[in-house]
Formats: sequence, structure tokens, C-alpha cells
Amino acid sequence: MHEYSIIQSLVDSVAASVPRHAAVHRIEVRIGELSGVDCELLATAFEVFREGTLCEHAAMTIDRVAARWECSACYGRIDPGSMLRCTVCGSDAQLASGDEIILQRIEMEVADVPGQA
Repeated sequence: MHEYSIIQSLVDSVAASVPRHAAVHRIEVRIGELSGVDCELLATAFEVFREGTLCEHAAMTIDRVAARWECSACYGRIDPGSMLRCTVCGSDAQLASGDEIILQRIEMEVADVPGQA
């Protein structure tokens, strides 16, 4: 299950992004429908893997992103379920969104550290 490796990478990214004395309360992740990630399995993997990490007490919010196609030439929107070719100029479609896996937000509380201003 590659969801565990995705969670490992997310927790590593959080650890690299927050100050040492921070308490992480919530992370927000964007997952595209064409990313190959099962969001339910990802949530379960987070519940298991976060123990003993700085995300141990954090909640995870998953924002699902629908696939969106656009023309590679004129950037016109191509409707879902239609041919992957622009109806205006005939150019091929390109995926504009829907394959991403992004750590979008980290909510944290940073404790005051004595001796630092």
C-alpha cells in the first residue's frame, strides 16, 4: 500500500517545515482524483503512522480535487467525459489539475522559548 509511503513523506515534510518547539494541530492535504491515492486508505495510514511523530495529535483534512482538462493551445476548458481535444481550435487536451498530492497547510502552535526574542 503506497499510502503509507505518502504519509511518511508528508510527516517528513511537516517535520522539515515547522520549528522544533511547535505543536502541530492539523495538516491539510490536496489529493487529485487521478493521483492514484485512495483517500480512505490515506486517512487510515495517517491514523496508524502518526503515532510517535510530531503529527501524533494532529488531525488531517483531505481536500479532493477533481480532474480538469484544458486545451494545450488556447487553454479553453474541456468538459469531463468529452473527447480530449479542444472543440474550438482542435488542439490536444492537457491535464490542468487532478493528479496532485500536495501538503497545502500546516496549523501549529509555537511555544515561547525562554531566552529567545
